[in-house]
Amino acid sequence: MADSTSAADRIQRVFGRFISAGYVFYLLFVVPSAVSQAHLTAWWWLPTAMLGIFGTGIALGVVTFLRDVRWVGRLAAANAVAFLVVSILWLPAWTGEASSSTAWQSLCPGVAGLAAAAAWRPRTAIAYLVAVVCVVQGTNYLLVHTTTGYRLIPELAFALMFCGVFAAAALVAFRTGELLDSTVATTERSVAAAAATRARAVERERFDALVHDQVMSTLLASGRGASGGVSAAQARRALEIFDSLRRGDDAGGRFDVDRVAAQLRSAASESDEDVEFTAEVNAPAEQDYPPEVIREVAAALAEAVRNSVRHAGTGVRRAVHVDLEPGAVRVTVRDDGRGFDPGVVDPYRMGIRASILGRMRGLDGGDSQIESGPGGTTVTLVWVEPIAAASADLRMS
Repeated sequence: MADSTSAADRIQRVFGRFISAGYVFYLLFVVPSAVSQAHLTAWWWLPTAMLGIFGTGIALGVVTFLRDVRWVGRLAAANAVAFLVVSILWLPAWTGEASSSTAWQSLCPGVAGLAAAAAWRPRTAIAYLVAVVCVVQGTNYLLVHTTTGYRLIPELAFALMFCGVFAAAALVAFRTGELLDSTVATTERSVAAAAATRARAVERERFDALVHDQVMSTLLASGRGASGGVSAAQARRALEIFDSLRRGDDAGGRFDVDRVAAQLRSAASESDEDVEFTAEVNAPAEQDYPPEVIREVAAALAEAVRNSVRHAGTGVRRAVHVDLEPGAVRVTVRDDGRGFDPGVVDPYRMGIRASILGRMRGLDGGDSQIESGPGGTTVTLVWVEPIAAASADLRMS
């Protein structure tokens, strides 16, 4: 079974197992009392009570090991309902005979209250707890008030306070899990927005480079008296590029290999200007790539370099190598820093989870891998176009 990454789901599983363990304990504890009180009710009530209360309680523990966490809520609700129904059925099943000891089911309404907290919203769970405590305390009053006497109001108040403490703690735990999940979701959206901002910054840098390479270089060549044919070709190329930008063709078009290399180089040097950047192109010059893919890969690359700058230590050498194949991109980021253990990284650290792993998983055909140890860290980013026959050596093992 693979536990859900949701904090609320993990807490619900833990409480489901705790409730089930509580029922197993109470089963061993109350069996002698239940057997001794069997003559006080009709023959059918005791087996019905045992199956309804303890059968669903033990089943609750079993379903916590299933992949679908919704079964935990369903069995918790079934147990809570069964406890209340069985407690109410005691009244018509009662023979009317008094006893010197209280009803055995009055020993564990708090566990049923925990089941209600695991199944329902706080108001419903609290209302349920009040109802079930009143029923079992009323049962005790009917059973012993003519023999040993029973102070209903103090006993009722104590039971509500005692059971209410555990139910309140459970409700707070569930609420904490929900708040944590909500905070993580909000943070991931913020990270995505920040990534979009960084992507726009990379695009602005590309535009600055475009002005320098196409406009200023053309004007400089003309000013120095370069060949008219060369200057004219440069001018036509510059006009074509800016016409493409004006029409919006560039935003929806595809990147050629030179532009991909430039985009990734810009992203790599964003946090470390001294990073060693190399590119190996095994694709034809006319090969192009989806711009949204390259922007996402560039953003993940920038985050990997940024993490290295922040955490790898001082005096660390960093290198980025890019492999471009037809319909495939592979980026490898390496450093010789102190490294870390990827297995113990907090799952709520957004730099790795959202900005690298999550971003690459969000791409159709995207994948990523992080390897780290005392000798350094290697981050590998891979994208393979789904419809392309990409080279096998670019696929992640």
